[in-house]
Amino acid sequence: MKVLPLAARIAALIVGLIAFAALAIRFAVSLEQAGSAQAAAWTMLRFFTIIGNLLTCIILFGVALGVKAAGHPRRLAGIMLLMGLIGVVYAVLLRSTENLSGPAETSNLLLHYIAPPAVALYWLIFAPKGRLVYSDTLRWALLPMAYLAYALGRAQFDGRYPYPFLDVARHGWMQVGLTSAMMAAGFMVVGAVVVWIDRRIGRR
Repeated sequence: MKVLPLAARIAALIVGLIAFAALAIRFAVSLEQAGSAQAAAWTMLRFFTIIGNLLTCIILFGVALGVKAAGHPRRLAGIMLLMGLIGVVYAVLLRSTENLSGPAETSNLLLHYIAPPAVALYWLIFAPKGRLVYSDTLRWALLPMAYLAYALGRAQFDGRYPYPFLDVARHGWMQVGLTSAMMAAGFMVVGAVVVWIDRRIGRR
């Protein structure tokens, strides 16, 4: 795997900084609310949005620094899908549940409305094409599945669910399982479409 061209590395730095700024602002808000850095970080890591944006920062900053493994097509497509999931789920299921203002609103805008399409645009323009395979959809699905187990397991200890649609106490295990299965199926279908697009572009 080669180091990506300079233009791709500069673009990766810019998009990574968007996600980083969102996380930094969110951390400042959480720090004010939680009272300590450890408590703020622990609270933030309850959310898939935070984990997805954090992974995006790590991978894109790796690309910017010339780390070959960071620019692997499967990783770049993977973070695009994760960020897409974050943006779509928020817009469809969560937007009406929040009433934010000030720095929290700014962070929310960056996390859910700006960073996801920025990552998608980066993938479309700069990611190497023609190297994805359909089995990659299973690999990409591992992180959301692991997060689901983590979020539900954590909630059994502290009683706090990160998202309303994962609230087992309110909806029951069957409904939460059905919702999660539908989201997983949709995620994998979109992943397959990404592979198809990648292979079509790669033939040109």
